[in-house]
Amino acid sequence: MPEPVTVERLAETFKALGDPTRVRMLSALSRAELCVCDLATLLGATESAISHQLRLLRSLRVVRARRDGRMVFYRLDDDHIVRLLAQGRAHVEETRGARLGSLT
Repeated sequence: MPEPVTVERLAETFKALGDPTRVRMLSALSRAELCVCDLATLLGATESAISHQLRLLRSLRVVRARRDGRMVFYRLDDDHIVRLLAQGRAHVEETRGARLGSLT
């Protein structure tokens, strides 16, 4: 069994990925480094709401920030997050395809 602290952090990470807005944010960040204003525009949300979500994702080491002058740009923290999102998406799309196939 993993250490209790590892189990807790893993559960927190999956909990963070359990929000549709955060999944959309992470999907966008998997394609490009973006600032808060770009994410807000892309997702149709306020900059305040996006900043709040990014704070949570940074605390879990899901995203990281890079400052360039007064601008802060965000990207996924590492390739583990990229793979986790890709595998989750593949699983959901595969499961959805199997269900649609069984309905015909």
